[in-house]
Amino acid sequence: MSWALRFLGVGNAQAAVELGSASAVIERDGRPELMIDCGQEALTAYEHRYGARPEALFITHVHMDHVAGLERLFFATYFAPERRGKVRLYVPVTVLPHLQSRLADYPGVVAEGDANWWDAFHLVPVTRGFWHRQHAYEVFPVRHHLPDTAFGLRLPGSVVWTGDTRPIPEMLARHADAGEVIAHDCALHGNPSHSGIDDLEREYPPALLSRCVLYHYASLQDGEQLRARGYTVARAGDALVLPPPNGPRVTEST
Repeated sequence: MSWALRFLGVGNAQAAVELGSASAVIERDGRPELMIDCGQEALTAYEHRYGARPEALFITHVHMDHVAGLERLFFATYFAPERRGKVRLYVPVTVLPHLQSRLADYPGVVAEGDANWWDAFHLVPVTRGFWHRQHAYEVFPVRHHLPDTAFGLRLPGSVVWTGDTRPIPEMLARHADAGEVIAHDCALHGNPSHSGIDDLEREYPPALLSRCVLYHYASLQDGEQLRARGYTVARAGDALVLPPPNGPRVTEST
């Protein structure tokens, strides 16, 4: 059994057209397990890559470059009886009110009436983690704008996805302590809501930095400058081979 992290896009909000909106898919044996975030560009990239629409998604936060594709996914799912109510949407409980106000609370989600935005999905509110396809995932808060509005994801032993964040050494000490690949928000220059490479070099020891794969940068040129400094920098479409998960799981015989 093989695992991989497929980057659908690696850019920040301003670079989404050029680099794709920051999003990835955890794959098992070449097939999608879980999509992380769903900007417009990310949903298009997913459809092109897999020839289908996602069946399960984790939402890190509700900036539109991370959730705007959910509106299109709603229509594609609500009007498909075989999919309606079956697309799993894992959402941290403190993110849920923001997602509700941004997308689900619009009056009259379909012209015909008699529909709620959530009818299309199987909502799974999450706090510390969730089970998905026999594996346990961990969820943890990150530093992006207000507290408890953005979260990272860990598949123990395999991969950590930080989402949009400033450096989080205290979280990675706990949630990346088993040799996981760490997909980390990092631009050439940081700001109050995002990490720059100088921030990571100041906050993280070299051994941790060596496991980081950088994404959410501002341009192709910035990506090349990060590579020139010796770092692994993701490109849209890249698939990183992952170690197999070693956390709790349900076996077929359970």
